[in-house]
Amino acid sequence: MPLADAVTTAWPWNPLTDFQVMWSYPFMVNAFRAGAVIAVLAAAVGWFVVLRRQTFAAHSLSVVGFPGASGAVLVGVAAGYGYFAFCVGAAVLIAMLPGSGKGRGEESALTGTIQAFLLACGFLFVALYKGFLNGVNSLLFGSFLGITTSQVLLLTVVAAVVLCVLAVIGRPLLFASVDESVAAARGLPVRALSTVFMVLLGAATAEASQITGSLLVFALLVLPAATAQVLTPRPGLSLVLAMVIGLVVTWLGLTVAYFSPYPVGFYVTTFAFGGYVLARLVAVVRQASLVRRGPLLRSAV
Repeated sequence: MPLADAVTTAWPWNPLTDFQVMWSYPFMVNAFRAGAVIAVLAAAVGWFVVLRRQTFAAHSLSVVGFPGASGAVLVGVAAGYGYFAFCVGAAVLIAMLPGSGKGRGEESALTGTIQAFLLACGFLFVALYKGFLNGVNSLLFGSFLGITTSQVLLLTVVAAVVLCVLAVIGRPLLFASVDESVAAARGLPVRALSTVFMVLLGAATAEASQITGSLLVFALLVLPAATAQVLTPRPGLSLVLAMVIGLVVTWLGLTVAYFSPYPVGFYVTTFAFGGYVLARLVAVVRQASLVRRGPLLRSAV
């Protein structure tokens, strides 16, 4: 449900007053808090997803969040628990597949099979639900309206745990992501690192899906990280930049959605995609500038 459906408002003529009014609503305060937590977590995990070329696995985990959430609603519990149960469970299952983490065709085929089956289960759960399931669009495309203070606390705790684990395994995971064969030869537990990372990815996907929905989770999980890696090849700088981009597009999407009748997921995705396009244009201009300067540098030498 769009944010503007909850509060009748208009585009601001006095930005300071309108922002004060927007933040006077508890659901908007929770939305900005949850958005900040999820944006930082999704960017950090997504940075490794892009580096390891596991975007298809991330997409599959986001899709299986839909049957998890709809199944949770069917049995009468909060949708968030279903997101975490199915996303983390599917992550463990994908990690157990042959060649997991290496981008092989067999892995992609098996992952796609799991994704298709669980997506069908999601629509079955919706059909079995006898009441009026008004939140199907929210499950698919996201909404901030249902997030409570207790849920923000839960999201913060989960994010803290995931980020702490990621910080512990970050350096060996980076090594294994860049050159897996050399990392294995050096004695690193490549398979175990891949499994742990898939579990972290499942938890991050479950969190991000509660904002962007199952179908638009790439807006926070992949686009900020991909944009940052286009802008700079330095790992540390691009990781921090991904978090900043994720935070900006999330808060900007929330603000614009508050003053419009359209879903917040649309704005978050649009702003994230726009940032990626601009980063690509900057990279093209930078490369063209280097090509033009090349002959001048050689002649000066």
